[in-house]
Amino acid sequence: MIHSNIPLAQTIVQLCQAKDIQHIVICPGSRNAPLTIGFTENPYFKVYSIVDERAAAFFAMGISQQTGNPAAVVCTSGSAVLNFYPAIAEAFYSDIPLVVISADRPPEFIDIGDGQTIRQEDVFQNHILYSANLKVEDTSQKENEVQINVAINSSIELRGPVHINAPFEEPLYGKSDQTSVFPQNVPVNNKSETNKEDLSEYAALWNSSKRKIILTGVLNPKSLENEVVLSLAEDPSVLVFTEATSNLHHDHFICSIDKLIASFTPEEFEALQPEILVTIGGMVVSKKVKSFLRKYPATHHWHIDDKKAYDTFFTLSKHFKQNPNDFFTDFFKETKLKKSDFQKTWLLKKKYRELKHDEYLNTIDYSDLKVFNHLFKTLPKYSVLHISNSSAIRYAQLFTLDSSISVYCNRGTSGIDGSTSTAIGFSVTSNEAVTFLTGDLSFFYDSNALWNNYISANFRIILINNHGGGIFRILPGDKNTPNFDTYFETIHNLNASSLCDMFQVDYMSVTKEIQLEDTLKKFFNKSKQPRLLEIFTPREFNDQVLLDYFKFIK
Repeated sequence: MIHSNIPLAQTIVQLCQAKDIQHIVICPGSRNAPLTIGFTENPYFKVYSIVDERAAAFFAMGISQQTGNPAAVVCTSGSAVLNFYPAIAEAFYSDIPLVVISADRPPEFIDIGDGQTIRQEDVFQNHILYSANLKVEDTSQKENEVQINVAINSSIELRGPVHINAPFEEPLYGKSDQTSVFPQNVPVNNKSETNKEDLSEYAALWNSSKRKIILTGVLNPKSLENEVVLSLAEDPSVLVFTEATSNLHHDHFICSIDKLIASFTPEEFEALQPEILVTIGGMVVSKKVKSFLRKYPATHHWHIDDKKAYDTFFTLSKHFKQNPNDFFTDFFKETKLKKSDFQKTWLLKKKYRELKHDEYLNTIDYSDLKVFNHLFKTLPKYSVLHISNSSAIRYAQLFTLDSSISVYCNRGTSGIDGSTSTAIGFSVTSNEAVTFLTGDLSFFYDSNALWNNYISANFRIILINNHGGGIFRILPGDKNTPNFDTYFETIHNLNASSLCDMFQVDYMSVTKEIQLEDTLKKFFNKSKQPRLLEIFTPREFNDQVLLDYFKFIK
């Protein structure tokens, strides 16, 4: 087997292999040549070549999201490193493991006017779990080993991004058929710390409370054990709010929060105000539920997570540092069902809202809302749905998705910048069919996501093109001015047909509702290439349809 003849490169490659970092995304460059040689010549690694560093980092993050293990992304020195930052921030806030490896110039070449050099050490310090700033000198071999071990172990154990910055001296392209170093692998600590504590005080509060809300943010599929789900659903004093990204389903849960509370009166909000609020999972999409819980705060807010807790509603009183399943298993041993009509009252309102929802959809003309209704009825069961941010994920919150469909979205920073790349990265290691649902601005912004050779034939993109940032038409402000059109809504006349032709993606399009149902059936059929369906909707009509929706369902 061929290796780079640079000991530092050998050390990084060997420790990645020892820690099962199998998927390596490499961005082309010269300074990272020692790493490229080491990873590509070793048959253990699955290596991907992606030119655009921003797309590459999100692609790697998508792999990590699917496998649950860190993927590594490698780049050359200079500004290339900075293009990793959006994905690093997303991985940091979404608790997704990711190993970022940047090649660098030796320190004496920094800030002297040499080409392709920036200050790379600790460049991601505000959004990274660990920064390993390696050294060139052979005398630093043991120190470098420690740094690499700590970095990769941190990514695995703490679930997040780490940065390994590796300076290399020229010549860079030397090879050897023997390794000159044998780094020590410090094993990952797979034993999670248990943080058991006396729950009697909290159980007493729980047992005396008639109004309890469980709010779930982003969760991986099957995060909560069935026994926990059933216990929550059967408690008449507990109302569970879920979102599309929660991947949590039960008939007694409120799966469309905005549909329920968007048109509430102050009296209804007061009646819904919880005595205890328990939050689990990651970021919450619904701005309406955030507004509600800030204006009508819970007396007690507990968050359950073995890593961190955000005080989203400014009332956090307790962080239980446990896995939610472990917590509830212990907690329910000390609790009892409380007689209450809390759950029943709001489930009746939920049923009414659903009837009005269906009634409204049968009356409206072709629009974004109508299109999403068709889409969610057509998605293949037991498949994966990746959703981009902005309008797409918010429309998804209004519908009940089939429980067999796994839903993902980059909600850590809620940016539109790498949604397509993440979905494609996820799909390359998934055995399930993956559909990516996106708006036009998000798709065109990340169009370099299609610039790779790894998109599988069963990957599907549904692009809702309403010729601009339609979500801004829903927000307050004058919507009929040139200033709004150009700087907020950003009107355009782009379509995806030429991109699909260039990147060898099958292209289909729809402009009318009458075409949609038949086209969707064909769209999900097997194909030899990945496929994109572009659905054009009326730009100036969608916002009023959505605003009228919330009035109607009341």
